Amino acid sequence: MKKIVLVFGLIAGLIVTALMVLSIAKCYNNRDFESSMFLGYAAMLLAFSFIFVGIKNYRDKYNNGAITFGKGFKIGLLISLIASTMYVVVWLIDYYLFIPDFMDRYAEHVLLQAKKDGATAAELTAKTQQMAEYKEMYKNPILVILFTYAEILPIGLLITIISALILKRKTNHLSSIQTA
Repeated sequence: MKKIVLVFGLIAGLIVTALMVLSIAKCYNNRDFESSMFLGYAAMLLAFSFIFVGIKNYRDKYNNGAITFGKGFKIGLLISLIASTMYVVVWLIDYYLFIPDFMDRYAEHVLLQAKKDGATAAELTAKTQQMAEYKEMYKNPILVILFTYAEILPIGLLITIISALILKRKTNHLSSIQTA
């Protein structure tokens, strides 16, 4: 199980981190945070598809075609944790070394978008205050880590639950057919 978790966790982590770096670069070149966020979440879904593949691989190759929900969930959770941790580490490196002005640019984007959407002066003031609070929170590395895990880990958990439910099998259907 350790090999499955490590291999598929690293594959998922490489995919999600590579595409995150690309989406951040795209966002910095044309300041289009929406399409960068879409690309980021699409990358997470693509990467986390390896949770399904990892659970299925374990069930079919190492567990005689049978797996409980609990075992599938454990495998998926570990794959998700590896990929998510890689994502968090790469984000921290990217943020602190290459894009320390990210929150300034993001706040600018949010306020510009609010203006485009017709926000009133009071709404813009409230949004400005909210973004100032976020920028202040982002000065704390622990909060940056927690926010980043909160961005990716729930998606991994959702894919884990779905995959474990789909792939659970108490007995190998082929062996039960052969013995009948």
